Amino acid sequence: MHSSATFLIEFGAIILGLGLLGRLAGRLQFSPIPLYLLAGLAFGEGGLLPLGASEEFVAIGAEIGVILLLLMLGLEYTASDLVSNLKTQYPAGLVDMALNALPGAALALLLGWGPVAAVVLAGVTWISSSGVIAKVLGDLGRLGNRETPVILSILVLEDLAMAVYLPIITALLAGVSLAAGSVTLAIALGVAGLVLFVAVRYGRVISRFVSSDDPEKLLLVVLGLTLLVAGLAQQLQVSAAVGAFLVGIALSGEVAEGAHNLLAPLRDLFAAVFFVFFGLHTDPESIPPVILPALALAVVTALTKIATGYWAAHRAGISPKGRWRAGGTLVARGEFSIVIAGLAVTAGIEPDLGPLATAYVLVLVVVGPLTARYTEPVALWLTGRRTASADARPAPGMPPAAERLEPVEDSGLER
Repeated sequence: MHSSATFLIEFGAIILGLGLLGRLAGRLQFSPIPLYLLAGLAFGEGGLLPLGASEEFVAIGAEIGVILLLLMLGLEYTASDLVSNLKTQYPAGLVDMALNALPGAALALLLGWGPVAAVVLAGVTWISSSGVIAKVLGDLGRLGNRETPVILSILVLEDLAMAVYLPIITALLAGVSLAAGSVTLAIALGVAGLVLFVAVRYGRVISRFVSSDDPEKLLLVVLGLTLLVAGLAQQLQVSAAVGAFLVGIALSGEVAEGAHNLLAPLRDLFAAVFFVFFGLHTDPESIPPVILPALALAVVTALTKIATGYWAAHRAGISPKGRWRAGGTLVARGEFSIVIAGLAVTAGIEPDLGPLATAYVLVLVVVGPLTARYTEPVALWLTGRRTASADARPAPGMPPAAERLEPVEDSGLER
């Protein structure tokens, strides 16, 4: 009874605290994600008041949160949208990998950590946080913006790339033979391809199977199907997030709209738990020794992500404002980066890799919502100042602008 009471008290305090933080963020017109993370940091390992009894439940809730975030992203687009975007945006995926994986690999090699650690840190810096970005897009009301399909295409390409990357890194860390690693990779690719094929080819059939006029039945079937597919995907070495996203893609029409309305409150609850859980497992004492390289890496890869989004949106014909919004939105790193670093920590290849990855992700997961909101106005302000400065600069042989202007009353011009 005592442990049950402790669990209820702790978990109730977490949910109440999240509600108050969300209310505060709403009044400040700011994304609540950084506040959730800092709350987790305060009550995690080495924090002000470590929690114990509810930690296992929070871990499960966090995993459900990521799955629901990706499901809701998938519900925004049809299977034909996905295929069309992947066909047109795959060059952006290649640019994304080149610009954002190379800095992580280079830093690992500079620190003398070896090639395996370089591959691991490349993955940490490459993959944006689909969970954080999905929440930010919703918070900022940008799901219907023209640049959002470009952002989602890059995220989908990254998530699908994880179906290839994770088996490879797992084999490298385990030191298995090339043949065994190839079998694992083939299984992962086959499962991801099969799920994608079913989503594209039989999406309408799945929607009819799931459809129900009763909201309770619709909620149970969609949620159960999503968790089942996500679990099977993870069991077969494919990301659970990819499985959940493809379930969302497979649902369309009224089913997708109804499921979106029913699942939105659940998504918000479990997504908040995910961000708290991330903070709970970050020991504040492990951050100071690696903060300088983590900050340097964060600055470099924030700029490369902005460049990636800007280039991809420019290629898609988006206006300059949308290009800056796309770039700023992609900055956040999160769940996949932590998963990748966790594999390396478990394998014991480099003791400082885990703290560095944690500090790096913590910086960018806090900065990411800020860049999503402010990259566009800051960039336009800076470019506007440069344009104004260039316009004010006289041509060679011409007097300064102040000397060229005639009095207003003589020119007949209005101010």
